[in-house]
Amino acid sequence: DVQLQASGGGLVQPGGSLRLSCAASGFAFDDWTIGWFRQAPGKEREGVSCISRSGGRRFYTNSVKGRFTISRDNTKNTVYLQMYSLKPEDTAVYYCAASDGSPILSTWHWGHLYDRWGQGTLVTVSS
Repeated sequence: DVQLQASGGGLVQPGGSLRLSCAASGFAFDDWTIGWFRQAPGKEREGVSCISRSGGRRFYTNSVKGRFTISRDNTKNTVYLQMYSLKPEDTAVYYCAASDGSPILSTWHWGHLYDRWGQGTLVTVSS
């Protein structure tokens, strides 16, 4: 049974940090690109970041560059999203997703390229 389990969300004050985890099971994890997406209330889903199979390529949406870092540990079948300097506009449900394609700059954030999705974890940035 293919599963992606996102965790690590919570309530944090502006300027704070969180680390999200995406644990995978039921498939060959290191054969898949993993992406993080988020959806804020009343807004469309957007791609936040993704990491290639080996971790050699990483992409970020402009609004999180310099604040978020994506990494993966293929020995633990887990991808991490370390988030620093959080802002209220980062408030959203964060989802991880898996794609069997290789990410490129122009399309990594297209949600329809991802075949498997986790259930989401809520991040709330508020004072």
